[in-house]
Amino acid sequence: MDSLIEHFRRMGRYNSGANAALYDACAQISEEERRRHRKAFFVSIHGTLNHIMVGDRIWMARFAGETAPSTGLDAVVHEDFDELRRAREGEDARIERFVDRLDASFLAGSIAYVNNEGRRFVDPVPLLLAHFFNHQTHHRGQVHDMLSQTGTPTPVLDLHRILRPGPVAP
Repeated sequence: MDSLIEHFRRMGRYNSGANAALYDACAQISEEERRRHRKAFFVSIHGTLNHIMVGDRIWMARFAGETAPSTGLDAVVHEDFDELRRAREGEDARIERFVDRLDASFLAGSIAYVNNEGRRFVDPVPLLLAHFFNHQTHHRGQVHDMLSQTGTPTPVLDLHRILRPGPVAP
């Protein structure tokens, strides 16, 4: 379990770093570009960034044993980009605190929940944590693709590059 705990802690750090890099890049484009309708499930860069936040809040509530707020997965929880960015930074800090407190007993458990379609599930915690981080990565990839369509330089989001402890050797 120790290696699994360390893996999820690593993913928490990666999540924060990848989000910071992505938001830095998104801050370089106009509000119009962030909201431009694109061929994406959550319509735009702004919509997809909001969806990631919605998903994170739902899962963090479930991990805490709380009932997830009933909101659509396409909800825009922050209309203003700067507010969304501050909320993202706060949520990422919350996620890191959460994974820093993980222990073997929590990982050995399961979580019962009702999804947004009203279906009931009981799943093992390690599977749900893996999904949680995979979901973020999946949608960051979509934002990265939409960002590349603007002509703005896109950030490197590779896990080993975000988490590299020091400068690149010559």
